[in-house]
Amino acid sequence: MARLAIIGTGYVGLTAGACFAHLGHEVVCADLDAEKVARLSAGDVPIFEDRLELLVREGISAGRLQFVVGASNAVADCEVAFLCVPTPQNDDGTADLSYIEAASAEIAPLLPSQSIVVNKSTVPVGSTRVVERALGRSDVIVVSNPEFLREGSAVQDFLHPDRIVIGCEDQSAAIKVSSLYLGVTAPTVVTDPASAETIKYAANAFLATKLSFVNAIAAVCEGVGADVSDVILGLGYDTRIGSEFLKPGPGWGGGCFPKDTRALVRIAEQGGYDFQLLDGVIAVNEEQFSRIANKVRDAVGGDLNGRTVGVWGLTFKAGTDDLRDSPALSVVQRLMTAGASVRAYDPTVSAVGDLPSGNDAVELVENAVSVCDGADVLVVLTEWDEFRWQDPVEVAALMASPTVVDARNLLDRARWERCGFTYRGVGR
Repeated sequence: MARLAIIGTGYVGLTAGACFAHLGHEVVCADLDAEKVARLSAGDVPIFEDRLELLVREGISAGRLQFVVGASNAVADCEVAFLCVPTPQNDDGTADLSYIEAASAEIAPLLPSQSIVVNKSTVPVGSTRVVERALGRSDVIVVSNPEFLREGSAVQDFLHPDRIVIGCEDQSAAIKVSSLYLGVTAPTVVTDPASAETIKYAANAFLATKLSFVNAIAAVCEGVGADVSDVILGLGYDTRIGSEFLKPGPGWGGGCFPKDTRALVRIAEQGGYDFQLLDGVIAVNEEQFSRIANKVRDAVGGDLNGRTVGVWGLTFKAGTDDLRDSPALSVVQRLMTAGASVRAYDPTVSAVGDLPSGNDAVELVENAVSVCDGADVLVVLTEWDEFRWQDPVEVAALMASPTVVDARNLLDRARWERCGFTYRGVGR
């Protein structure tokens, strides 16, 4: 088993560290936040992710996982160092590589000779060379090993991936990185660094395209009187298409899709290609936020001013506490701009201070039922399973008007309509 350093304990770094320890490696995870390191060292995981806390505690208990402050304290005797630091989006859509460069420069003097540095963060094409220059070490090999983790199922995705991608021009380093995944059954794609980096962006952009496509088809269904659920069923049986990510909703968001899709547009531009298709994908998504807000407006008679809107769900999807670029919040902001008062509940959001800036006017309540008290309309924006099982009779008794806009097509339409609700879904 190998000695690994993980630089950064965010979503990717913490998942990778805990899972590599689970596979039997000795793992040291580094972060700049001393308080966070202390919490993690005690087995307290600050993010909501299925099975992650269990694996962190397992690794600590087995002595295979530890947390330290500062990257320099993690790499002194490592065989492989993984860079798992943020690559936020600049105003022009490009990725900010300053964190990657800073981490590389910090660890450079301390890396053992013949060690390997792995780019695990989502980075633009050419970033392997950026890390090589920042390291300034001819005796250290840089490898691209992009992650394909979905929030809410990250542990499952790491241990049971669809594929492992390794971008490297040194055969021995590629074999070394591949060996770290012994115990994981998946095809391994070994290619050059530029191709590996492109695979990650292309994958996320394609999934975003599927989501925008199905939302556009949902709009067509509404216009012609078709049911998008049946259309999706018919599409999904086609093995060339598949049913994954063919689910209409309020739009796509999160920490990856918006950033990576826009970044690929910029990468294409720098490479001399005008990626008009992705421009359209992004435009359709932006339009979807407004389409859902307009559905809510129409549900209350065409004017949201002075209306109370109850909202179920604020995170960008169920199974995570991530609010970054949440489509739910994009819809909420449009509702408030139109004059609505918004009362919301999400099982992972406990305080207004947890919300991104600009959402201070949202009233948070402690349960799904409380949202409905006096509400003129109820809006389902995140597909948490607990919403599916709420009693429509109880909900109707609390509302000023029994009206629901189900932006996730989560609820049993027939049941809610039998209980007196006016139901509006997406594409149906």
